[in-house]
Amino acid sequence: MQINTLKRKVANKASRQVARGGTRGKTAGKGQNARSGRKKRPEIRDTIKRLPKLRGRGVNSNLSIQTKPIALNLSVFSSFKSGESVSPKSLIQKGIIKMVGGRIPKVKILSGGEIKEKINFDSCAVSKGARAKIEKVGGTIS
Repeated sequence: MQINTLKRKVANKASRQVARGGTRGKTAGKGQNARSGRKKRPEIRDTIKRLPKLRGRGVNSNLSIQTKPIALNLSVFSSFKSGESVSPKSLIQKGIIKMVGGRIPKVKILSGGEIKEKINFDSCAVSKGARAKIEKVGGTIS
């Protein structure tokens, strides 16, 4: 052993090394975000895919969105007196029809049966046959 072949003793060799890129490789440790063409799938999409496919107006898309009026024949009005007025409110008070969803429903008068008294109809839809029978007796439609 000669003096020119001696190497000095280093206490902590790692502290003297200069880091050049790390030990894991070129692209290691960067994760999914660093990949080219990455497509992270949103978490909400999994929930949306599980929901049933109800688009538009649902299963019965051919049904009308308008509410149909309650149809009443002229024979229902035999309990009304002559000169009395008939409206959806008065029909609810007499218990002939009921409220629909907390609202007063539309009413349509049909020509089934006969009418003998002179009755005034307010805010009711009336068929042609019923109109002829009401006007024949002397009733009014408004």
